[in-house]
Amino acid sequence: MKNFIRILKQGRQYWKYLIVAGISLLAITAFNLVTPWKVRELVDILSKEGTKNMASIRNIAIILAVAYIARAFFSYLYRYFSHVAAWRLVADMRVIVYEHLQKLSLSFYQDKQTGQLMSRAINDTATFEVLIAHAVPDLVTNVLILVGTGILLFVINPLLAALTLIPIPFLVLGSGIFTKKVLPNFREAQGKLGDLNAVVQDNISGIKEIQAFNQQSREKKRVEKRARKYTSAILHALRVSAIFHPVVEMISSLGTVIVVAFGGWFALKGYVSTADIVGFIMFLGLFYQPITTLARVIEDLQQAAAGAERVFELLDTEPDIVDSEGAKTITSSKGEITFKNVSFHYIPSNPVLKNISFTAKPGQMIALVGPTGVGKSTVISLIARFYDPVSGEILLDGMNIKDITISSLRNQISIVLQDTFLFNGSVADNIAYGSRDASFEDIVRAAKIARAHDFIMQLPEGYDTVIGERGVKLSGGQKQRLSIARAVLRNTPILILDEATASVDVETEAEIQKAIGELAGTRTIIVIAHRLSTVKQADNILVLKDGEIVESGTHDELIKQDGLYKYLCEVQFGI
Repeated sequence: MKNFIRILKQGRQYWKYLIVAGISLLAITAFNLVTPWKVRELVDILSKEGTKNMASIRNIAIILAVAYIARAFFSYLYRYFSHVAAWRLVADMRVIVYEHLQKLSLSFYQDKQTGQLMSRAINDTATFEVLIAHAVPDLVTNVLILVGTGILLFVINPLLAALTLIPIPFLVLGSGIFTKKVLPNFREAQGKLGDLNAVVQDNISGIKEIQAFNQQSREKKRVEKRARKYTSAILHALRVSAIFHPVVEMISSLGTVIVVAFGGWFALKGYVSTADIVGFIMFLGLFYQPITTLARVIEDLQQAAAGAERVFELLDTEPDIVDSEGAKTITSSKGEITFKNVSFHYIPSNPVLKNISFTAKPGQMIALVGPTGVGKSTVISLIARFYDPVSGEILLDGMNIKDITISSLRNQISIVLQDTFLFNGSVADNIAYGSRDASFEDIVRAAKIARAHDFIMQLPEGYDTVIGERGVKLSGGQKQRLSIARAVLRNTPILILDEATASVDVETEAEIQKAIGELAGTRTIIVIAHRLSTVKQADNILVLKDGEIVESGTHDELIKQDGLYKYLCEVQFGI
C-alpha cells in the first residue's frame, strides 16, 4: 500500500485522466446493473396475463439499447484515459529512475550489473501500467459491482440473498492464502528476469571478445540457463495462480447451486415470482463475477507490487557523494589543486592511498607515474569527487572541494580516460559532447590540437560520420584523439589525461605529446602515463609506490636520484 501511494503521488499530474476513467467506471457499473433489472421487468410482464403491453416492451428495448451504447462509449473513455495516465506515468518513472542512477556514486556501480539496473528501469516500471490501467480499475469496478448487485439481490429477496453469501468467507480465506503465496514467487521471477537482462546486455557489449575467442556456444548456454531460470520462476508463480482460479470458480458456483435449489423450491411454493428468480440468477452472475476475477486482479497487483518494490528500492538508495550543506557554486577557478594528507580505500583492509600531499600550481603539468595498482587513477577520481577521501582534504584554489557544488566543480575539469567512451553519433557530436554551444569552427580547432583533424577528413562523411556504438568504427588511437579533442574543446582550467597515449602508435603518441605541449601553461594538467616519454616535459613528476609518493621532481632530477623512476625509465628506454 505504501508503494502504491508513492506511485499515485508520482502520477498526480495525470489524476485528471484517472478521474475521467473513474467516472467512466461508475457509469459502466451502473449500466451493467440496469440490464438484468430490465430483463427482470420483461420477464415479469410476459409472465402475467393481461399485462403484455407492447409499449412497455418497446421502452425496455430502447432503455437496453441506450444502456449498451452508453456502456460502449464509457468503456472507450475508461480504457483510453486509464492507459494514457498509466503509460505516461511509466515514461516518467523510467526517466526518474534513470536520473537517479546518474546521481548515484561510482561505489554503487562497483558490484552492479548493467542489465539488472536496466531491468529495474524498463521492465519493473512497466508493471505500473498493469497497476494503473488494469489492476486498480478492475478492483474498483468489481467492488462497485459487488456492492451494487448485493443491494439489488437483497431488494429482490433477502432470504435468497443471505443464502448466496455462504461461499464468501471461504473465498476471502482462499484469497488471503493466495496473496501470501504468490507475491514471493513473482518477486523472484522479476529478479530472474533482471539476471537474464544482465547476461544478455553483458554479452552484447562483449560480442567482439565472444567471437574472437569463439565462445558463442558457451555464451548461448549461459543465456539459455538464465532464460530457463526465469521461465521456471514465472511458471511456478503462475502454477500457484492456476490452482487458485478454478478453486474460486468452484466455490462461487456453489452460490448458483444454492439459488437454483432454494429459489426453485420457493418458486414452486409461490414465495417468489418467476421474474424474481430469473433476475436473481442474472444478478448472481454479476455478483460472483468480481469474486471469480479476484484471482487475476490479485495476480496483477502482486506483479505490480514486486516491480514497485524493486523500483523504489533503487530510488531509495542514497548517493554517497552529495553537495554539503552550504556548498558554493563557482563559475571559474585558477586551477590550483592541493592534496593535504589524503588517504583512501575502497576496502578498509586494503588502503589505496596513504597520506598523499602535493600541490599543482595553475598552469603546471603534474605527472603521476608508478607501477600498476598504486593509486594513480584514484587520485583523479578524488579530484573530480567520484569518491571522497577517507581522511585528509583536497583543495581547489584554497577551498575544500567538499564546499563546492559537485556540478560546478566538475565544470572546472576535463578528463580523458584510458577507457575512452564515445556515443553512437557523429564525430562532431562526440567532440562537442561537453560543449553544446561550440561552433563547427571550434570543433575543428579542437580536433586539430588533438591531431585528429586529418583522419577525420578521411572518414566517409568527415565530421558528420556516425561512428557507431562506443566508436566501434574507429581504431583505439582515433577514439583516444577524439576524446582529447572533446576535453580540449571544453576549455576548462584543469585537464586530466589518464593514459591518453595508451592506445596509440609511436607516431601518433609523438603528435599527442606535441598537442599536450601546446596546452602546457594554459591550464593545470594532471597526466597519468605508463609511457614515460609522455611525462618528460612535466613540471613535477610524482612517483607512487604502494599508495605513497616515494619520489618527486622533474625528469632530469629524478634520473639523478637513482630511484624507482630511473628504474622504470631503464626498463622502457634502456638507459
